[in-house]
Amino acid sequence: MFFASFLALIVVGIIVFGLTVGLVAGLTKNAEDETKEANANSVLVMDMGNAIHENGEVNPMAAFMGGAGSIPGLYDISMALENAKNDNNIKGIYIKLSESPNGWATLQQLRQSLLDFKNSGKFIYAYGEMVPQKSYFLASTADSIFINPVGFTEFKGMATQLAFFKGTLEKLEIQPEIFYAGKFKSATEPFRADKISEPNREQITALQNGIWNELTNAVAKHASVNAAEVDSWAKAGRIQFPEDAVKAKLADRLAYIDEVEATMRKKLSKKADEKIDFISVEDYSITARKARKTNDQRIAVLFAEGNITDGKTSDDPQIASEDLIEQIRKIAKNEKVKAVVLRVNSPGGSALASDVILRELNLLKQKKPLIVSMGDLAASGGYYISCQADSIFAMPTTITGSIGVFSMMFSAEKLLKNKLGVTFDEVKNAPYADFPTATRTFTPEEAIRMQTFVDTIYAVFKRRVVSGRKLSDIVVDSIAQGRVWTGTDALRIGLIDGIGGIDRAILSAAKKAGLKEYQVSTYPQPLDKFESMMRRFKMTNASASAVFKSVIENEISTDYPWLKQIKNLKNLNGKAQMALPFDMQMK
Repeated sequence: MFFASFLALIVVGIIVFGLTVGLVAGLTKNAEDETKEANANSVLVMDMGNAIHENGEVNPMAAFMGGAGSIPGLYDISMALENAKNDNNIKGIYIKLSESPNGWATLQQLRQSLLDFKNSGKFIYAYGEMVPQKSYFLASTADSIFINPVGFTEFKGMATQLAFFKGTLEKLEIQPEIFYAGKFKSATEPFRADKISEPNREQITALQNGIWNELTNAVAKHASVNAAEVDSWAKAGRIQFPEDAVKAKLADRLAYIDEVEATMRKKLSKKADEKIDFISVEDYSITARKARKTNDQRIAVLFAEGNITDGKTSDDPQIASEDLIEQIRKIAKNEKVKAVVLRVNSPGGSALASDVILRELNLLKQKKPLIVSMGDLAASGGYYISCQADSIFAMPTTITGSIGVFSMMFSAEKLLKNKLGVTFDEVKNAPYADFPTATRTFTPEEAIRMQTFVDTIYAVFKRRVVSGRKLSDIVVDSIAQGRVWTGTDALRIGLIDGIGGIDRAILSAAKKAGLKEYQVSTYPQPLDKFESMMRRFKMTNASASAVFKSVIENEISTDYPWLKQIKNLKNLNGKAQMALPFDMQMK
């Protein structure tokens, strides 16, 4: 009876699991196919609090959790705004202002799309209870900005804070083994210093100034003043309360949400008690996607977002070499695809993975034009995989460059011996048989080998840039050194070809391929959250681990990136890295 009951439980479990997978698969299809049409006199809603990735997502579990079944990517949102401009049912846009988790270049791309939407003559209103200065960048496109009378607002300048762990390592008696090429290559600074170095301070100052100039110019245009005056408001700490924002013309009126809605009703010629037909950009993007014209002449947009890693993906978003190469080959074999836009949003990562990806992109480039569009970040490894494209475009606030290499390990010899009493001994038949190792510090000869390894990869990186950008060795060496640049500066020094978003890159690809009529296809398919979860189950071989990870991510959402960075330290292990600093919060 026991075995019969046990067998029955197994059979029932398999049936339930099969039904669940089938149900989720059905919900996935519904999430992809479901279209919510805009009613007449509708207002499109953009929530600045939502995180926007390059590629979209499909969440079949949303039906159980009350969330959105389909989450558009940045390109989807841009196309939705383009569609809304000519959609007679959409009369205007309502921007819900709040703290934005998105990067400056992402906001700048959206800002460009909103300004284009305004050419239709339709209205844009922005309202917020909490309005940080980053929100003004997007809000400055609005015809009217409303702030809650007792809400929070700020316009205070920019600051960049870095965390340093040198003191922590010393207390733990852990010895970092650090090797790097390029005086600006600051990725290892948190472990070898206790404050920002002068070269790093120089490049961070330049980045801040570049982004601040874009922000102050945008705000100045809305307030009808010059950028120098806007800058003086921040230096004097003038903007502290919502009333200050109105006096400075950063905002147009103090109002509660019901008053903002009353203003919208008047604009829409609705009665005082009549409902406003709001439609979220998430829902509307599905309609816009289906409205795109079909054509056998296609331009492929390939998304490459996240850290660059070797092998298969273990997290989302991530640029895993095997996964991206699979997509590149798929595009190369597709005869309908006449040109390719590689959309890069990456701080870099593995030097080896970056090189094998670049090799595959060059094979693709032999068959079809290859244009790169840079997002918030296309630095270090992100620039490496971009540098040999036919053309490169970036936004003014894009962070790019960082042509440099580092490698890092940690010796736990003193920690293990002095704190835990653990010692190691070994027998080897060659001097470097146990190299590299974390159980003892490097010998001088081993340190030389590691530095030579890093310098060799750095030389390869510069050669790739020399070849791709058609610059001299001397010029590339002067603009390399691990230094990061804004898109504006990158254009000036020859790292990119033009300023513009993904739309400009697509137009460039079409021109290069000689296309007048074409369809844009995106790769890979929108991320399926259920499939991602199941992949984690498979890779960890422990469903509890995946669930626990998800819970931790939700509970400590603002601090989760730190946890990921610490976890990623395990993956360094003496490998050559092309990556940005450990963690740089610029706000």
